[in-house]
Amino acid sequence: MNDKRNVYTFEDYKCSPDPVFTVEREFLEPCPAPIVVDNGSFQCRAGWASGVSQLDEPRLVFRSVAARSRGAARSDAHVGNDIPNLEPLRWTFKSAFDRNLVVNFDIQELIFDYVFMHLGISTQGHVDHPVVITEPPCNPLHCRQMMSELLFECYGVPRVAYGVDSLFSFYHNNVSDGAGLPSTGLVVSSGYHCSHVLPIINGRLDVLNCKRVNLGGGQAASYLQRLLQLKYPANQTAITLSRMEQLLHQHSYVALDYQHELEKWRSPNFYEREVHRVQLPFSGRAAGVCVSVEEKNERKTQQLRRLQEINSRRREEKLQEDQKRLETLLSVQELLEDGSLELFHRSLVELNMDSAEELQSYIHKLSMSVEQHRLMKAETAEVEQPAEDGSEMVPDLNQDNDEPGKTTSAIQPLFNKAEYHQLFVGTERLRVPEILFQPSLIGEEQMGLMETMQFVLEQYPPEQQEALVKNVFLTGGNLQYPGLKERVQRDLLAIRPFQSHFKVSVARRPALDAWFGACEWALMNPAEAQGWISRHDYEESGGEYLREHCASNIFIPMKLNKPSSATKQTLMGKCLTDTSFPDTTSNDKDMDISLV
Repeated sequence: MNDKRNVYTFEDYKCSPDPVFTVEREFLEPCPAPIVVDNGSFQCRAGWASGVSQLDEPRLVFRSVAARSRGAARSDAHVGNDIPNLEPLRWTFKSAFDRNLVVNFDIQELIFDYVFMHLGISTQGHVDHPVVITEPPCNPLHCRQMMSELLFECYGVPRVAYGVDSLFSFYHNNVSDGAGLPSTGLVVSSGYHCSHVLPIINGRLDVLNCKRVNLGGGQAASYLQRLLQLKYPANQTAITLSRMEQLLHQHSYVALDYQHELEKWRSPNFYEREVHRVQLPFSGRAAGVCVSVEEKNERKTQQLRRLQEINSRRREEKLQEDQKRLETLLSVQELLEDGSLELFHRSLVELNMDSAEELQSYIHKLSMSVEQHRLMKAETAEVEQPAEDGSEMVPDLNQDNDEPGKTTSAIQPLFNKAEYHQLFVGTERLRVPEILFQPSLIGEEQMGLMETMQFVLEQYPPEQQEALVKNVFLTGGNLQYPGLKERVQRDLLAIRPFQSHFKVSVARRPALDAWFGACEWALMNPAEAQGWISRHDYEESGGEYLREHCASNIFIPMKLNKPSSATKQTLMGKCLTDTSFPDTTSNDKDMDISLV
């Protein structure tokens, strides 16, 4: 916020590399402290759970992406805050996530390498610390199996615990408020790719009635980018996704009544008062600065001199490269003249040449090129010598303005470029967050958050509905808009019966409470407690195995059902219709035996 007209500016933050921390004594004694990783699809947060309040904070917070150019080695990949500026490399980004599920475990391994290295742990041997890691609700068994395989086989961790990020946040806020572990509640979370409505019944997640909405902060930022690019087509390249994410979090709000709020924006006075002017970066002088003709001439002269210096430097570099190449080829030719045929043919292979004639042709071309560069250098030196002596005057670059009665020092005002590069963000402030409640605004045929919440509540009897709505909890990085809590309360009042009671609460730190909740869980549950998966459990029960706890998913193992009698009869009927099987009683009996 800068002046009277309420002009905002973008803070194009460039990431600085994270330091490499040292493992402190508190993390090793009396036993290795757990490492807590909130593995989000937008940001990854990692730190220690040591029991010391000053140290129990996420030490690493970075984007969950890796940038690697095509053909580059794996060691050349940049992860997280090692990427200084996101926009130039956005096309090379690779994420471990497909929506909210980890599917690319090569990138996930790079992220783990980054976390362990910057926490001060060498990954060459074993990571001797337990790991608590978050996963999405109803995580597929295959994804958990691959994650366990990566942690146990690649890093050799002693124990692993999995938990749902929004449930960690839910329990953290309730325990901090002194309410203890709640038995029933309704968790509404929204991240970068997806939003979830999660019912908690008797302290456990009811996975049968969990619902996901494929909308999050990423879709909101893309929608805002499209709106502003259509509104300001001349500034499309400056309206980047990173700036839209910043604009979304700092200037958007949720309207209590969407249609009524849009009507307010029709008023010119309301528009002038509430519109946010955001200044885009641009090249050129600031608005209102005048430039004289002499200054313009000086700039053009400097540009001309700079171009001459660049061309001269390039010619000199090219001459040096050609001379070095020519010396190499001449040394190879000397081998032929000295009779060292074996060394000569070996050198030809290294130079990717086939014969002595080809070598001679290259030598002739390089000799001509070097001689031509030397002649051009000599001519350039002769031309530049008079200019250095002051005998050559600077040409008048403004001959068209030399008219009688006009002075060359006339002041010419510039066009006000600053206002031309301003974004007037008006109704976009409320239209973009509204997609959480009305996905049809961006063409998505799915329910909004409140419709999904109503659908989930309808799956329970009235008594359980009353218990659920008395503890509605909002968490997630995409639920930090001003006015969101009031909007949920208003819509919940509309869908609930008359005189019903409900309570809506918001996480104190919606983006960080999942990490703090996982840290608290790790401190309250030592190695022998329920929830930790040991290496023995991994080897005996498989990578998809999960030890349940208060903030975890429900483990549903895969079972291969035996064919029923109806299935066997169907298969027998198909086999009997095949002409390759004779219609005999003995074959029918054999077929019946093989299906049992």
